[in-house]
Amino acid sequence: MDGATVHGAGDHRPMDHGRGELSVPDDRTPPGDRRPPGGRSPELIAVDAMGGDHAPAEIVAGAVLAARDSGLRVLLTGRPGQLRPLLARHGALGDIRIVPAEDTVAMSEGALATWRRPRSSIAVACQLVRRGQAGAVVSAGSTGGVVATARLRLRPLPGVLRPALAVVLPTRPGPTVLLDAGAIADPKPEMLVQFAQLGVAYAQTAHGIPEPRVGLLTIGAEPGKGNKLARRAHELLDADPPHGGLPISFAGNIEGGDLLTGKVDVVVTDGFTGNVALKTLEGTAAFAARQLRETLAGSRAARIGALLQRRGLRELADRMDAETYGGAALLGMERTVVIAHGAATARGVAAACVLAADLARGQIAEKIKERLGPARGGHFLRRP
Repeated sequence: MDGATVHGAGDHRPMDHGRGELSVPDDRTPPGDRRPPGGRSPELIAVDAMGGDHAPAEIVAGAVLAARDSGLRVLLTGRPGQLRPLLARHGALGDIRIVPAEDTVAMSEGALATWRRPRSSIAVACQLVRRGQAGAVVSAGSTGGVVATARLRLRPLPGVLRPALAVVLPTRPGPTVLLDAGAIADPKPEMLVQFAQLGVAYAQTAHGIPEPRVGLLTIGAEPGKGNKLARRAHELLDADPPHGGLPISFAGNIEGGDLLTGKVDVVVTDGFTGNVALKTLEGTAAFAARQLRETLAGSRAARIGALLQRRGLRELADRMDAETYGGAALLGMERTVVIAHGAATARGVAAACVLAADLARGQIAEKIKERLGPARGGHFLRRP
C-alpha cells in the first residue's frame, strides 16, 4: 500500500490512460518520485470508493457529481474492476482517475480492522494524502475504521492530544458545530479544551463565524453541574488558554435542550456523549419527518395546505437532511479528513468532497496550530 502513487512529472512508470487507472509501484519507489513538483494540491480529493452502505455505486456517482458541479479534482481508491464500469456509466472514465486498492474495511468492522487491512481503500487514500499527492480524504466507511486509519497513516498536528470529529447541527440563524461526535469516548478534561479550539477554527473556516461562542454540554447550566470530566473541563475553559493559545469565547454550560437553539456556535463534549446526542437528534428528526408526512397526507385540506407551503417544506427538509452538510470532519490532523454518513447517497458524497476541499483551501490545520499556540508536548496535561 505504501507504494500507491499518483504520477507526476519525473515519474516515468507506465500509466493506463485508456482506463484512467493509476499504477501502484512497489516500496522501492525513490523518495523523489513520491511528490509531484507542484506539491500538495488542495483541490485534489482522494475518495475511498469502497466505504459506505451504498459503495461503490453511490460513491462513484458522488465523486462524478463533485467533479462536474463543483469543479473539484477527484480520484478514487478501490477495486478497478468494479470502479471502471461505474465511471463508464457516467461517462467519466477520462475525468476521474483510479488508484488500485484490492482490500476494503467493511462497515461492520471497527478500529482494529485497520491493522488487518494495510492495503485497504481508505489506507491507500490516507497514504496519498500523507505524501502530498492529494489534499484531503473523503470516506463514507466505518467511522471507527476511518478514524483509526487516519491516526495511523496521517500525522497529528503538533501538540494535539487527540483528534475530534466535528459535525454540523442545523440551527438558526447559523449552524452549530458539535464535537467530539465519536472519535474519543473517554477524553481527559484538557482534551476538551483543545476540542474547543478545534471547533472554533472549524466554525471560522467552514462557516465564516468571526468569534464563535463555545458551550460545554452537560446536565445543567450551573458551573458545578456534571461529572468530574465536565466540572474540570468547565474550570479549564473558563481560564486563560494554556501555552499561548488564543482566547476562547466561553459561554458556559449548555444542556441537551439547547443543542438546536443556536445558543452557542460550538458545542464541546466527550465522544461518547456527543455520539449519543447526535444519533438521538437524527432519530428524532427522522421520526418527526415521518409524522409530518403522515399528517400532511391525512386529509384533502392538509394536502392542499402542503401544496401551498411546498417551498417552505422543501427548505425545511433540506436543512434537516444530514447529507446537506457533508459529514463529519476529523480535526487535529495535519491533513483534512471528512467522514460522510455511512448511508450517504451521491449527493451526500459530493457535499463531503466540497467540505473537504473548502477546509483544505481554508488551511484549517494552520488555523488550528495558530489557536493552540506553541506545542509543549506532554506538559499540557500537567496541572499547575
